[in-house]
Amino acid sequence: MSAQALFTGFFGVAAVWFGVVVFRTSSMVRSALALLFSQAAIGAMFLAMQAEFLGVLQVMMMATEMSIMAIFMVMYMMDPGGLGEMEMTHQKRASIAAGALAALAAAGVAALTDWGPAAAAPPAAEQTERLGAEMLGRSMLIFETAGVTILTAMIAATAVAIERRRRR
Repeated sequence: MSAQALFTGFFGVAAVWFGVVVFRTSSMVRSALALLFSQAAIGAMFLAMQAEFLGVLQVMMMATEMSIMAIFMVMYMMDPGGLGEMEMTHQKRASIAAGALAALAAAGVAALTDWGPAAAAPPAAEQTERLGAEMLGRSMLIFETAGVTILTAMIAATAVAIERRRRR
C-alpha cells in the first residue's frame, strides 16, 4: 500500500469522524469547528492525491466560512458555548433513512461503475489553468461582487453588535 493511499484513507476517516462529531456535540460553535476540521480533512485528502489547487481552495474556503459562522454564532446565539441543554438533531428517523438510502446509492454507483484505465492526464499546471478558467471564467464578476457583499455584511453585523453592547 502506497503512502498516498495511506494518507488519503487516514484523512477520509478523519473527515467522516469529524462529520459525526458535528451532530454529537451540544454546542453550535463546537459543531462549526468540527465541520471545519471535517472539511479541512477533505482538503488534506485532495493534497494527498496531488490535487494541490483543490486542496488549498477547500481549506481556504472552509476556514473562512466556518470562522465567519462561528463569529456570527457567538454574536447572536443565546447559548453559543452549549452550556445549556440543546438537541442538535431533528427528524431522526427520516434523517437515518435518507442517509442509509444515499449511502446505498453511492455504494451502488461505485460498484457498478466501470473503473477501467483512464486517459492520460495533462500536466498539473495545465489542469490548474483549465480548472481556474472553467470555474471563474464567466463568473469572476459575480464572485468579486459576492465577496464584497459578504465583507459588507460582516462589517455591518459587527457594527450592529457593537452598537447594541454600547447601549446597555
